This record gives sequence, C-alpha cells and structure tokens, in this order.
Amino acid sequence: MNKDSLGCSIIGMAKFAIAGFVTLVFRLITPFLGLSNINPLMATELAGAKAYGPFIGGLYGASSMIVFDALTSGIGPWTWNTSICYGLIGVFGSLFMKGRPAKIVDFMIVSIIGTLFFDLTTGIIPTLIDGRTAVEALVLQAPFTVRHLGGNIFFALFAPWFYRNIMANLKFELLFMAKTA
Repeated sequence: MNKDSLGCSIIGMAKFAIAGFVTLVFRLITPFLGLSNINPLMATELAGAKAYGPFIGGLYGASSMIVFDALTSGIGPWTWNTSICYGLIGVFGSLFMKGRPAKIVDFMIVSIIGTLFFDLTTGIIPTLIDGRTAVEALVLQAPFTVRHLGGNIFFALFAPWFYRNIMANLKFELLFMAKTA
C-alpha cells in the first residue's frame, strides 16, 4: 500500500472523502425529515481516526464542519469553534482506540465523551458567555444534547463494521486499485 508521511494511502483518503460526502448529504437531508442532529459524522470520523490516526481523524472532523457551514449558514466564529471541537474529537478517538479492537462499546464511549465535549463547548459555554444562568444554559441545551447523543450512540453501533469493512479493509483498497489500473 502506497502511504504518504501521514500514514494514509491515497485510496484511504478517497474512502474518507467518499464517507465525508455521504455524511454531508445525510446532514443536509435529515433536518427536512425532522432528524436534526442525527447523522453519522462522529461514527465515520472515529472509524477513520482509528484506521488512519489522529491527524487524519482530526482533519476529517474539522473539515467536515467547515464544509457544512460553507454550504449552509456560512463561515462564522461558530465555524472555528465547531471545527476545532470535532477535530479534537478525532484526535482523542484515535488515541483512545489505538491498540484496542474495534468494538461497539469503544465507539460508544468515545461518541458519548465527544458529544458531551462538543455540546459543552459549542452550546453551554457560549450561552453562559451570553449572560444566561447555568440553569437556562442547561435547559436550552438539553433537547439538542439528547438528540445528539441518541444519534451518535445509534451510529456507533455501525462504526466497527464501517471500520473493518471499509476503512481498514486492505482487500477493499486492492479491489479499488485493480479496477482503476
């Protein structure tokens, strides 16, 4: 496998890009189905971070938020907050899962920690900075966090499959390389 200095093959990057595109489309469609904040972003990020390491996992998380904002609300101060948070989740997820088998429970643990970290730093802290009380911040954030946790835990069920069969599957890469040669 031809890997660059980051430890990720060109085919691996292509798999991550395809996963990012599918996740982006999912994120753009789900609000119209009443499923806001329920998407496979964290599951695909964590599967890729486990396969390709902290730098690529962090880059995927950060760039996912930037691209989403560019296509929806526009780039603003919130973009840097959310992209840094998701980037750090990718780094943390890679380091947490390094040397561990790809088990559902590990993806769920990182998804729960990552979701709570994200919602704290992008929802509760900014609300407190805006002058609301801690109780107001928690009450306003709770519905978002419940949906966010539910979605991320649900998609964590599929993350080990995605990791084994897509991201870390050398046969998948060799098959793709044979078809393009």
